[in-house]
Amino acid sequence: MSTKKQLRTLVEARRGAIVPGAFNALSAKVIEDLGYEAIYVTGAGVTNMWFGMPDQGFMGLHEIADHTARIRDAVGLPLIVDADTGFGNALNVRHTVRVLERAGADCIQLEDQVAPKRCGHFSGKEVISTAEAVSKIKAAVDARTDPDFLVMARTDACATQGFEAALERAQKFSEAGADILFVEAVTTAEEIRALPLRLDKPQLMNMVIGGKTPIFGAEELGQLGYGIVLYANAALQGAVAGMQKALTVLREHERVDEDPALVVPFAERQRLVGKPEWDALERRYT
Repeated sequence: MSTKKQLRTLVEARRGAIVPGAFNALSAKVIEDLGYEAIYVTGAGVTNMWFGMPDQGFMGLHEIADHTARIRDAVGLPLIVDADTGFGNALNVRHTVRVLERAGADCIQLEDQVAPKRCGHFSGKEVISTAEAVSKIKAAVDARTDPDFLVMARTDACATQGFEAALERAQKFSEAGADILFVEAVTTAEEIRALPLRLDKPQLMNMVIGGKTPIFGAEELGQLGYGIVLYANAALQGAVAGMQKALTVLREHERVDEDPALVVPFAERQRLVGKPEWDALERRYT
């Protein structure tokens, strides 16, 4: 089964599958190694880790496409790729879909913010008109060359127009052909419980550690009917915490020993990046 069909099956099962975010190829390999079923290529994570900048629209199409291609080469799991606002109008969205599909995406996420976008859990967001947003979803659906390629439509309208307006937008995105719906930054448990009852298409719920949405367990979200439970930047936040801890020890003690509680062992790092396989290839060709 292709990775696109795997992802469609996973989403349509509506069992609350946890999908972590990857910000580079190594983080994607860790996610795969731990047995997760899909990966989210996070725009916020790429922006934070690649540029050292906040998630405020600094990432471009070809930067996320480059990261997608590198991750696609590194892992065999389905990839959901954060395409922000599609990097322009409906015509730009068409180009975005073609570029990311060639790069190895199995699904793209498009949102309805005014460009430059910002993190869904930041203040100061604005959204484009419903008509323009619908036109971009239609362009994305029309642009895919593989019918199993998925289009996820995200709305940030909760923050500016309220929950009911966001629901209305999501329904229109569904009617425009979106395969997965994503209502971002809901702020109450009641809203989380209401979404699967009000919208027919499979949905994603975004669990942002420290964000505006209450944290629910994946089992409960699956029972509610969510297809995907996204932890877009748990790996990033864990990586930063690990770096700070290890480097603080190095600063204070002027040495770091191979302590598994502090740093991954040398051999484990080599295993994750496939050194034994590369050694076997080297023997084969020499």
